[in-house]
Amino acid sequence: MTRTAAVVGGGIGGLTTAIGLRAAGWQVTVYERGQALPTTGTGLGIWPSALRALDGLGVGPAVRAAGRPQENGAIRRPDGRPIVALDMDRIRARHGEPVHLVPRPALLRVLHDALPSGTVRFDTPVDDVTGLRAEHDVVIGADGIGSRVRAALFGDRHGLRYVGATVWRGTADLDISTGGETWGSGARFGVTPQGPGRTNWYAVLTVPEHHRLSRPDADELRRHFGDWHDPIPAVLDRYATSNVIRHDLHHLAPALPSYVRGNVALLGDAAHAMTPDLGQGACQAIIDGAVLAGCLGGGEVAEGLRAYDRQRRRPTQRMAAASLMVNRLAQARRWHLARDLVMRLALSFGPPA
Repeated sequence: MTRTAAVVGGGIGGLTTAIGLRAAGWQVTVYERGQALPTTGTGLGIWPSALRALDGLGVGPAVRAAGRPQENGAIRRPDGRPIVALDMDRIRARHGEPVHLVPRPALLRVLHDALPSGTVRFDTPVDDVTGLRAEHDVVIGADGIGSRVRAALFGDRHGLRYVGATVWRGTADLDISTGGETWGSGARFGVTPQGPGRTNWYAVLTVPEHHRLSRPDADELRRHFGDWHDPIPAVLDRYATSNVIRHDLHHLAPALPSYVRGNVALLGDAAHAMTPDLGQGACQAIIDGAVLAGCLGGGEVAEGLRAYDRQRRRPTQRMAAASLMVNRLAQARRWHLARDLVMRLALSFGPPA
């Protein structure tokens, strides 16, 4: 008898899980609130561990082809002096390949197209999982940082907490050769090459939650970052055509006691929403989805869900804690020399891959 799964959320984690479950013989329906796949979005760093998970689902080569290897990077001071280089050769030597930079829309397209037509039901929000739990063998909450599935399972105690900073993200019509971040005092600016003539960028400022600026966003960013090293001024000159989105940064706290309740499992941001400081949000959602599908591939559903929770909860919660620590360091307003030394020491052990 074919088992059925309802996946709430058609993002990276939800689509990855659907691919894995279908390969294991499950009948899967993905319920996605959005009306269609997004056509705009910034780039994602897909690390070797996530690429291996995608290889296991048969879509790794297509994801690599949709992006480009990240050749280099560095963390710098506003005047351009390096704090620490990001050793991509070390990652390549240790794991056999580098990080791949993939635009979010391209990644979602690859994952979506690996599923049969009609698997994803767009414009179909799920606000109450009770009915789905009765109709399906398993329900998977992959509905993102503001997960309603998580709220239904755990209530308000485990919710989103403001980390003290807001971020602007966009893409600029500009070629750059070197990506990375620049750290100032309570402020950061990051750039990564997306493709020929396109650059992803983001700017982070330490401000109160829901902060209202006294001037237009573009002017505020120029005030903070306009005299930082190249190519930051050139990126800001293209603000008007950058398709910018702005949002406050949050993480999930306190950490969940389990990613499973009954026949419902949480994954990705719904389970462990973390700050973006280690570039691991999408990667951990991919690995969650692949592991969950593998655990549910055979045997009892309840045991499969328990195995998923055992394998993924502690590693992802450690990653979330480490990402929050980096966020605190990066947004520090003082003790910058000590901060920079801590980062050099931390990266000497190698970044997560």
